[in-house]
Amino acid sequence: MVTITILAAALLAYSLVSGRLAGTILTAPLLFVVIGFLVGPGGLDVSGVEFEHSAIHIVAELTLILVLFTDAARIDLGNVRRDHDLPTRMLVFGLPLAMAAGTAVAVWLFPSFSFWEAALLAALLAPTDAALGQAVVSAKAVPSRIRQSINIESGLNDGIALPAVLLFAALASAHYQAGDTAGWIQFGVLQVTLGPLVGVIAGYLGGRAIDHAAERRWMGESSQGVGILSLAVFTYVIAETVGGNGFIAVFAGGMFFGNSIRNACTFLFEFMETEGNLLMLITFFVFGAALLPEAIEHLTPRVLLYSLLSLTVIRMLPIALSLVGLRLQPMTWAFLGWFGPRGLASILFVLLILEEAELPHRNEILTITVITVALSALLHGVTAAPFARIYGRLTARMGECEESRPVSEMPLRDGMMSLNDEDKEKKR
Repeated sequence: MVTITILAAALLAYSLVSGRLAGTILTAPLLFVVIGFLVGPGGLDVSGVEFEHSAIHIVAELTLILVLFTDAARIDLGNVRRDHDLPTRMLVFGLPLAMAAGTAVAVWLFPSFSFWEAALLAALLAPTDAALGQAVVSAKAVPSRIRQSINIESGLNDGIALPAVLLFAALASAHYQAGDTAGWIQFGVLQVTLGPLVGVIAGYLGGRAIDHAAERRWMGESSQGVGILSLAVFTYVIAETVGGNGFIAVFAGGMFFGNSIRNACTFLFEFMETEGNLLMLITFFVFGAALLPEAIEHLTPRVLLYSLLSLTVIRMLPIALSLVGLRLQPMTWAFLGWFGPRGLASILFVLLILEEAELPHRNEILTITVITVALSALLHGVTAAPFARIYGRLTARMGECEESRPVSEMPLRDGMMSLNDEDKEKKR
């Protein structure tokens, strides 16, 4: 009860001042990580949150289902193909290169890890979370092409990285259980094949059913939310029942749903602004209260070094290589490379995937992931607003350039910015 009271008070207090904090170094994820840490064992120790508690895993599972579905559904793939070559390159070339670089560094720094454990660690830390640097993707001073590149990459790379996470977890488990190697490999293959198949079918048919009901006014606008969220959970359950991975199914389902539905799906944007944001803040609170104190206890110089390299060289060099030939300024390579925060996806992946995997270095992988996300919440949170302003001024002086080329707008994770948001920011 104490934990719920503290969390509710923190959510209320934040909601009262959220407008004043927008565009400052005090981002919502950073605040809730700090609040969680202060009330957990690392601080006052008045919170009873334990990350192995079944309730925590239920919340994490539900959060991941809804985040994967809404992230995929809000990205218009047609517009991505036409307008957004930067995030396409970052996803097609930058993401695999970052995984390869992360694997190589993990093999070097942690020689006791098997190759597949090193690859699993790299895959866990590959997805980015624009919410940790929200000031960048919502700052009008930053050219739309650059803002949307970070937004689109963040919306798609968690679902793209998930099959690699599952496959590497299966191979790492098989490495230490030689007698059951075939079983683990079969399990991994079924997870990454049946899951997408179920997702494609459920997402497409669900979108068509909602379109049909909405066009004939069988479905009220307020009921669209219930239908869409039920579709996400239904997709997950069916995939798990037939032996596929429910999370991959949800991501594929969200992508096909969002790109096949004809009616304006305003509920998705409203969900991202309310329920989705609430689940995100709860996750960061639990992260600070339950995961971070234990990770700090096991912090070593090698863990810290890998975490810092993961946020810099392992991320920034592959992104720069993926953008070669696009006539962008080096400062843009650095800006896009730096603002690849690690957040929600990495937290949820490590909670849910490592629970199933039988690995001797499970605790070390958990510690590295937690420390990296915590550093990201701090470093990306405090640099987002000032770096966005500096980069915006520099690109404004360049006039017409590749960075300022107009592109189509996509909804952010916390909703589509309205056309008069710039005026609101000026009034502040």
